[in-house]
Amino acid sequence: MAGRVVQTNEKLPLIESIPLSFQHLFAMFGSTVLVPLIFKVDPATILLMNGIGTLLYMFICRGKIPAYLGSSFAFISPVLAVIGTHGYQAALGGFIAVGLVFILVSLIIHLVGTRWIDIVFPPVTMGSIVAIIGLQLIPTAAQSAGLIAPTGATNWAMDLKTVLVSLLTIVITIFGWVLLRGFLKIIPILIGIVAGYLIAWPVGLLKFSTVADAPWLSLPHFYTPSFNTASILIILPAALVVIVEHIGHLMVTGNIVGKDLIKDPGLDRSMFGNGISTVISGFVGSTPNTTYGENIGVLAITKIYSTWVIAGAAVIAIVLSFVGKLSALITSIPSAVIGGISLILYGVIASNGFRIFVEKKVDFARAQNIILATVIFAAGLSGVTINIGKVPLNGMGLATIVGVLLSLFFALINKLHLSNEED
Repeated sequence: MAGRVVQTNEKLPLIESIPLSFQHLFAMFGSTVLVPLIFKVDPATILLMNGIGTLLYMFICRGKIPAYLGSSFAFISPVLAVIGTHGYQAALGGFIAVGLVFILVSLIIHLVGTRWIDIVFPPVTMGSIVAIIGLQLIPTAAQSAGLIAPTGATNWAMDLKTVLVSLLTIVITIFGWVLLRGFLKIIPILIGIVAGYLIAWPVGLLKFSTVADAPWLSLPHFYTPSFNTASILIILPAALVVIVEHIGHLMVTGNIVGKDLIKDPGLDRSMFGNGISTVISGFVGSTPNTTYGENIGVLAITKIYSTWVIAGAAVIAIVLSFVGKLSALITSIPSAVIGGISLILYGVIASNGFRIFVEKKVDFARAQNIILATVIFAAGLSGVTINIGKVPLNGMGLATIVGVLLSLFFALINKLHLSNEED
């Protein structure tokens, strides 16, 4: 197994597949645990619908895309605005509207094709955007790891226990990644999480009370959506960011697995899978579903691209949503451990953006390429925020829109033979 690439359609022995599936599920901590905690909804509901949504997505995409679905962080700000005024049920109505937008976009892509992607997202633009996906998330991971102050904190002091656990989690994961052989070589993330959990125990960072109080079997809580025009208009603009984010994820995933997933099974199928999953999730009380960034990091590290492993993670998520104590055990993983693992995963995502530059042979001697990369990085990492109504546009979302507009501008002047760099 060591050093071997496992392709998307390959099955692995069950004894190997199960820990690999758990590894993917743990890597999706931000979607399956952090997001529901922020929205103050039942994590079991999110686990259930992420699992069901992933299985639906794989069926629609013919089992060709190794992607686990989760909630995008792009929804956090507008959803919190809606919850504060109209409640979570009104946010669910916005989620359903977002899902319908995804479906509409998938139909448009099916009709007009994907040739426009090469114009809107040339390699230099896509590489820069993918790099920003990871780079803008790294500070969040550093906060969880206790390395920097949380946003808005005033009297913050570094907690040495948190830092110790996060750094040891990173070191053990890296050592496992480069030193272990055989089957252990392909589960460094899971090894790092388990080791970090055990290290956090004696230093007092674990809280077992939630696990002890949780029942063995329990039903996820279901929420009924309500439809409020104002709430829908607040949430809907975030769909644009997620659509672009999804295209970026699909491109970089295809780059990792060595297949053009945009063409086969197709961006239209992938977007349609997102839409169907999101609509169903909205009707039962879960968040919008889309391909999840951490999934890319796991694929790049392990070189295990099997969709059977991803499907296994989805099945485990569904099962855990009904097992109260196991679900509570997952949510008890200290933020220091998740912060350490996330620093690695987000760094890998950023590195894959730079990998696009290399593999696509982006020529930075050309003024257009260097300008595109410069402006995209400046827009995405400067901290500038543009508010569209109550929806803040910053980071990757702002960088993407700026990059697309600049790419279209350069494509136009090249078409009109106005560029001073014409070959």
